[in-house]
This record gives sequence, C-alpha cells and structure tokens, in this order.
Amino acid sequence: MTDTTIAIQNLSFAYPDGHPALHEVSLTLCRGDKVALVGPNGAGKSTLLIHLNGILPRQSGKIEVCGLDVTPQTVRRVRALVGLVFQSPDDQLFSPTVFDDVAFGPIYQGLPPDEVGQRVMEALNMVHMEEYAKRVSHHLSVGEKKRIAIASVLSMQPEVLILDEPTAGLDPRARRSLIELLRELPQTMIVATHDLPMVKELLPRTVIMDHGQIVSDGPTRDILNNDALLAEHGLERPG
Repeated sequence: MTDTTIAIQNLSFAYPDGHPALHEVSLTLCRGDKVALVGPNGAGKSTLLIHLNGILPRQSGKIEVCGLDVTPQTVRRVRALVGLVFQSPDDQLFSPTVFDDVAFGPIYQGLPPDEVGQRVMEALNMVHMEEYAKRVSHHLSVGEKKRIAIASVLSMQPEVLILDEPTAGLDPRARRSLIELLRELPQTMIVATHDLPMVKELLPRTVIMDHGQIVSDGPTRDILNNDALLAEHGLERPG
C-alpha cells in the first residue's frame, strides 16, 4: 500500500442550485500526516471532507484514498478506509446502546459477531470509554458523545480520520481531554476547525481554504505567524 493516503487532483464541485463550492482543489497527504483545514464559513471545508468518503459524487477531478480511486463502485471499501466524524455526534449516534453504535460499522462490513465484539471493545479502549458499552448514548455529555462517535469510526480500523469541528460545544475540560485523545491516535488525520489554539498545539501542517480554493498549505508555525495571511482569510493568530 502506498505511503500516500489521500491524493486529490483538480477537484471542482457545484451544488444543484449552481453554487460553486470547490474549484480546482489539489491536496496530498502521506501516512501519519496531521493536517488542519481552516478558513471562514462557506470556504468549502466541509464539502471537501465529505468528498473523501464518497458522500458527494465527484463532478470533476480525481480523488484517491490509499491508492484506490473513489468511485460509486469503490465507495464501500473507501468508507472503511476513511473514518468521518461529524461536528454533531448526534448525527452518528442512533442505536440503543454505546456498544450498538460502535458495532454498526463492523456489522455493516459483514464481520462475524466475535470479531465485531472485539472491534467494539478495542475502539472503546482507544477512546478510554470501555466502561460505557452498556450505556445509552443520548444520556451522555457532549464530550462523552464525541468520544463514542470517534470510537464508532475507529471500530472500522480506518487509515484516515476526518474530523469536522471536533472541539465545538465542549467545555474547557472536555476540550482538553479530546485534544489529548487525538494526540494519541496514530491515523492520518484531517481536522476542519476554527479552534486555532488547538491547531497550534496538535497539528503540524495547516491548509487554509477560502472561496472553494486552497490558498495556503504549509507548516502550522509559519502560517499562524503570518498575520497578513490570517487577516486576509478571516482568521486570527491564537494567543
């Protein structure tokens, strides 16, 4: 398997109402990269992310995940490789118990019950929630729900983790706990966020998007120290 986990070339996309969301986007990630995706609302960040596991059909350009071309024929395999964690965990948690939520992906993959159970407990252990297996997801705090949502993706053993605003809605203690969790995970990671202090601390590479295009891509330290660049795209240097 290639060291390149994500390869996007000249990706463009417009919504049915004609609104152009992406224009000639090219981006490459190698195994183990930890990348922040930042920019103002409406920049195209979420549209880009949901292309990576085939939720939106590609209109032009090319997307490869671990050397696999993303097409309707490969989308099931791609979704096992790319784990997408939505901003709101309630968009992912819908089963009677935490165990059932985390088991959903492996069951969808057709794994036997014993392996499903093993995958669930391994994923819960990775997010330090192994004692929550029998709990009801909707009775948990937002921070706990976010961990379970991450576990529901990790149970499919993805190569790439994509997180959309992972710290949104968290109190300071839960935010700190989530940052430490993300630091432990080995997967290639793309994090779309407005939390630039988290970016500074956690993600060595930063990509800025604006008006559906990538306008800057480089070391986080350099980008976050460039006040003119940040101001031009509606961002502020973290303290």
